[in-house]
Amino acid sequence: MLTPQTIPTPCYLIYEERLRSNLRLISDVSRRSGAKIIMAFKANAVWRTFDIIGEYCRDFTASSLNELELGNTTLGGDAHSYCPAYTDDTIEKYIAGSTHITFNSLDQARRFAPKALAAGVSTGLRVNPQCSVIETDIYNPALPGSRFGVTADCIGACLPDYIEGLHFHALCESSSHDLEKVLKAFEDQFGHLLPQVKWVNMGGGHLMTRAGYDTEHLVKLLTEFRKRYPWLEVILEPGSAFTWRTGDLLASVVDVVENQGIKTAIIDASFACHMPDCLEMPYKPAITESVDAAEGLPSYRIGGNSCLSGDFMGDWSFPQALKQGNRLTFEDMNHYTTVKTNMFNGIAHPSIALARSDGKVEYLRQYDFSDYKSRMC
Repeated sequence: MLTPQTIPTPCYLIYEERLRSNLRLISDVSRRSGAKIIMAFKANAVWRTFDIIGEYCRDFTASSLNELELGNTTLGGDAHSYCPAYTDDTIEKYIAGSTHITFNSLDQARRFAPKALAAGVSTGLRVNPQCSVIETDIYNPALPGSRFGVTADCIGACLPDYIEGLHFHALCESSSHDLEKVLKAFEDQFGHLLPQVKWVNMGGGHLMTRAGYDTEHLVKLLTEFRKRYPWLEVILEPGSAFTWRTGDLLASVVDVVENQGIKTAIIDASFACHMPDCLEMPYKPAITESVDAAEGLPSYRIGGNSCLSGDFMGDWSFPQALKQGNRLTFEDMNHYTTVKTNMFNGIAHPSIALARSDGKVEYLRQYDFSDYKSRMC
């Protein structure tokens, strides 16, 4: 029988009970605040876990036609679409598959919103409250000159009559207190437009399942906002919160090399291919088997098994020297990881497995050469 300790590496291992714990918390926040909380596929699209997610949430947000079709064929709830730019070739499919559609610019709204509204799709406009609470620029949609959303000075006193909702997204793995700052900026700049709309989508980045997140403050913020604007439906679309700390990447040491006094443990996985956010964000993931650095403990860089020179991170300390065959558990590798993986170098893609609540482990997907060949031409 497969277990987390015996399943071959590399493998993403998702834990059902951790996922359910997040879903229960999100459902509770939704119930107590009166806000609708929907799932964002940009953070996680492992659809073989959607039978679990669908017990708690069937509504979703999509940023591409592929995500839209995935949601419609697996979850089947309300489909909220947002794309930076629709085209004449794609808009009909978005309209046909969406219950809500948000436009990124006034020009896009002028071109496509009347057609969407006539088809029974609720139309929204993304706005930019120009409130930066994110330190990492690559994830900050409120940077000066951002291509995301319309600023208040471009709208004026009234919205076009073909817009039914407003959408803002300015958070990334943020706190409720960050939301409070952004919400104040949003109301200061766009509050005069709220009597003209039916809904407000507060976007993603609400990391309510992170340890220490002030969910009571979030519920209070949302409840008070709804009291100020009782006619509005309030929508949140967190990505990371749904699958935060619900899965790990299991890898094995395949060699240890030493050069210029630096020891590197090379693993059968890759930061560049299988944990790209570590290099992009960047951040250093936790390894379950590592310990706090102390004098005399063996320390290592961890190197990926690709030919990219920068496919490594460091440093970690361990209670004993690492050797070939040691297993390493890279924690929290289910959100913004599986959706960003690639097959650079043709590196073997990790399997994806699910640890059920009853202790059984089952494969959701195993990859082979045909997967690599089929995505090339």
